[in-house]
Amino acid sequence: MSTTTSAAAAAPTPSSSPTTSAPARRRRRKVGRDRTNWSATVLLMVGALAVLVPLFVTVNMSLKTTGQAVDGNAFGLPDPVTFSSFIEAWNLTNFPRGFAISIFITTIAVIGEIVISSLAAYAIVRNWDRRAFRWSFFYLLAAMFIPFPVVALPQIQLTGMLGLDNPLGVAILHIAFSLAFNTLLFTAFLRTIPLELEESMRMDGAGTWQVFWKLILPLLGPMCATVGIFAFIASWNDFMMPSLIISDPTLQTIPVLQNMFQTQFSNSYNVAFASYLMAMAPAIIVYLFAQRWVMSGLTQGAIK
Repeated sequence: MSTTTSAAAAAPTPSSSPTTSAPARRRRRKVGRDRTNWSATVLLMVGALAVLVPLFVTVNMSLKTTGQAVDGNAFGLPDPVTFSSFIEAWNLTNFPRGFAISIFITTIAVIGEIVISSLAAYAIVRNWDRRAFRWSFFYLLAAMFIPFPVVALPQIQLTGMLGLDNPLGVAILHIAFSLAFNTLLFTAFLRTIPLELEESMRMDGAGTWQVFWKLILPLLGPMCATVGIFAFIASWNDFMMPSLIISDPTLQTIPVLQNMFQTQFSNSYNVAFASYLMAMAPAIIVYLFAQRWVMSGLTQGAIK
């Protein structure tokens, strides 16, 4: 009898083990959650400095006089601050004309990429059981591996034959070469939209075009914002395609105009940096106002 009593006293109760281990588990979870990932933090700091330092130098140099800009001290603050370099760059490169042409190309490219890519993705997703649509999707994926320099010469000849060696031709080529990637993004997003929404709208008498324009396209808002931002940045900053396609030098975009006047900027660093800052300011402003939709569109399209 005493042996049984001592064994029962020595045996731990079932409730004692979870009670003692729960605080330990909570501590481990708390330590893991609150611990700083220093390697990732250092990498993020280096990446931020790689962007912020050149941006600071660009703004700093553009506010200096020509004498201050050539003294070799890029990090020295301007004294006095002057905006004459912006006026000179504005007049030298005929910035209003280049700005208008860049806006024209970018606007057509953004609208065209959103509309055409969303239509292609909608047709592919809703007809995935048909072989022709599946193979069309695979064909677009294969086109992603063909860079523009590989087909640059045929494109130059083709646009010249069709009379598209102008800003409109550049915008059309932007739409064509971005179709594969944009369709991939829209396809991933469309798979998350329930088919029952379309069926209920069709029961009310809506056709395919009405379903797309009144239901699907509004639901694609986050992804449209993502594709639009990518299209804007790619079209606005593009140098190779306009320089090869546009035959008239007076119809060139801002990046090409800056390269054409590069020799005149050689001794005027403040004018050069002012020109660079005016060229990249629209892309920075658009991204700052719309960047919150980029991750929203990508994450919603990646999770089903």
